[in-house]
Amino acid sequence: METNYQSDLAIHPGEYLEEILEDIGMSQAELSNRIGRPKQAINEIIKGKKSITSTTALELEDVLGVPSHIWLGLESEYQIVLAKAEELKQMEEESKLIPNFPYAELAKLGFVKATRKAIEKVEELKKFFGVAKLVQISQVKAYQPAFRVSDHKSVSHEAIATWIQAGRMKASKIETESFDKKKLKSLLTDIKDLMNLEEINKTMDGIQKILASCGVAFVMLPHFKKTKVNGATFWVDDRNKAVIVMSLKGSYSDMFWFSLFHEIAHILLHDKREVFLEDGCNDSALKQQENEADQFARDFLIPDNKFDSFVNEGSFTKQSVQSFASELEIKPSIVVGRLMHEKIIGFNNYQLNSLRDRYKWA
Repeated sequence: METNYQSDLAIHPGEYLEEILEDIGMSQAELSNRIGRPKQAINEIIKGKKSITSTTALELEDVLGVPSHIWLGLESEYQIVLAKAEELKQMEEESKLIPNFPYAELAKLGFVKATRKAIEKVEELKKFFGVAKLVQISQVKAYQPAFRVSDHKSVSHEAIATWIQAGRMKASKIETESFDKKKLKSLLTDIKDLMNLEEINKTMDGIQKILASCGVAFVMLPHFKKTKVNGATFWVDDRNKAVIVMSLKGSYSDMFWFSLFHEIAHILLHDKREVFLEDGCNDSALKQQENEADQFARDFLIPDNKFDSFVNEGSFTKQSVQSFASELEIKPSIVVGRLMHEKIIGFNNYQLNSLRDRYKWA
């Protein structure tokens, strides 16, 4: 049900008490004597300076015949109205933070409702993150890695946290087996072989099914503005289920496959308690683990000894790259991407760059 923040005027139950006393002709002093409380306490209740407790509610029921639950209900409604008024002030203040969040992208994906009203956006974002205040997001363990990313004007920590949470929500709907590390290792080649399918949607379906059978939920999300993160890995369900979230930033097939095996490396090699963001942290310990994941992906796609032999031959023609890729049963783009990354050829090499295909799928 949609919350309406245009709340009614807060009316303290003391006003109702005053009306009853007037109707039956009882003074505040008389009520004070009948319930055994100071007259000042009765006056403070009537003026809204003092709350009606459960004990007071029972005493008023005995003297005035109005059930205690009525008094407590009035008191509760009054306090809720006051709390909502305070919440509205807080939300008006937090609406200044909305530009930090990729709200339009979230609405397009159906995670939040589309609206132009700032207060409604704040309310939707609070529900999306499961927090009482947007400022609490950085204090939630699941989102803290987003705020460890180096501060830069082109990066929004809130946008990265949004991307992570969107991935968590999608992953929660993916059924998987319990995590099986041995099975995942044994199926790595099967996953790699999927890159040779012509239909990319079949490739993605195949990846998701294989990973799910190993206890890994594979989630694809659009790249959100101001995130600069290609992928993320984390654990859920008491660490019995791993999650890989990936975007299509750049959309080049070589970047996708390198990133995929980079994330799989984190699952196989590193701490289940950590959230890993590809290219998303400057912490030295985590940076070391990022380097290890990079090395794993490089070696698995193109073993160093075979790559070195290819490079030593010194022939970087379109035909030689395609032949080498065929030998390894990988896409030519994987070879070109590594040659460029290691600065053996330039990014402006038109002939070889044409082998770097881009991925698009529904």
